[in-house]
Amino acid sequence: MRLALPHRYASALRQRLGDWLFRTGSAATADVVLVQRRVFILPTRQGLVFGGTLVLMLAASVNYNLSLGYVLTFLLAAMGLNAMLHTYRNLANLKIAAAGAQPVYAGERARFMVDIANAGAHARYAIGLTRDRQDAAYVDIPAGESRLAGSLVDAPRRGLLHPGRLTLYTHYPLGLYRAWSYLELDMHCIVYPRPEPPGIPLPLAAAAHRNGDAWGTGEEDFGGLRPYHAGDPPRHIAWKASARDDLRLLTKQFTGRAAAQCWLDWHALPARLGVEDKLSRLARWVLDAHTGGLAYGLRLPSLTLPPASGEAHRARCLEALALFEPHDADRSRTQA
Repeated sequence: MRLALPHRYASALRQRLGDWLFRTGSAATADVVLVQRRVFILPTRQGLVFGGTLVLMLAASVNYNLSLGYVLTFLLAAMGLNAMLHTYRNLANLKIAAAGAQPVYAGERARFMVDIANAGAHARYAIGLTRDRQDAAYVDIPAGESRLAGSLVDAPRRGLLHPGRLTLYTHYPLGLYRAWSYLELDMHCIVYPRPEPPGIPLPLAAAAHRNGDAWGTGEEDFGGLRPYHAGDPPRHIAWKASARDDLRLLTKQFTGRAAAQCWLDWHALPARLGVEDKLSRLARWVLDAHTGGLAYGLRLPSLTLPPASGEAHRARCLEALALFEPHDADRSRTQA
């Protein structure tokens, strides 16, 4: 009777065998140099066909005593051995460093960047980087220079995303061999919550007229310039400053006592919404407030970010939503 291991046990066994055989361990916190023990090489399918063809040619030469057959067979065999050396040298002694990843939203794909430096005297060609062998990026690296290569990784959920094991490989020059090295780099990508579809209006701004200390986007004093957003009044466009900046239009910002603060408050959301739904709505409001040029603050059960505006504030708010822990909401509900 034939017994089959469950799929998860077979996968775990294969993973352990690969980790032991190819000497993978914890993520590297420093640069990685592809020394001899880190580079592996095996024939490709084309290489196996090439080797089989050489065996047939040698057998025919021996059987029919063909002098030219011997010459051709050994010449091709020498070329194949030379190709193996070049394939290995194309990857050996490269220096690999993590170059990070830009934040993405849940459901998108994160691109993890790797810096590949070639300190040798010869250029390296067709160096590939992949995680799943389906999407690969190829770069050529001149002698004494470095290049960036990216690998796409699915980001299904918010939080911190680690790329896992990446594979750096090459088939250069003839495709008869595949040389590769596994990379475990210490880097991560912040995955923001997927924003709710547009349509839910922002919470009403709370104007603070009592103490006269409100601030925001009034029209009394000039407060600086910001990038133009669709819908900005034409009279607020800084035409002279925009003329000096050939890449974008700039809009004037004003500050005044009659301005308002916009608070995006976790506790003000409907109780029927789950944790992820609340984070999704807050992410939508952060984007809408940023696009509208508003000064806005964010209140979470475990964190409060005071009202501000700009790209840095938008990134801080989205990062806080991405790293929010559900038990913070449970603790807040218990204390209430």
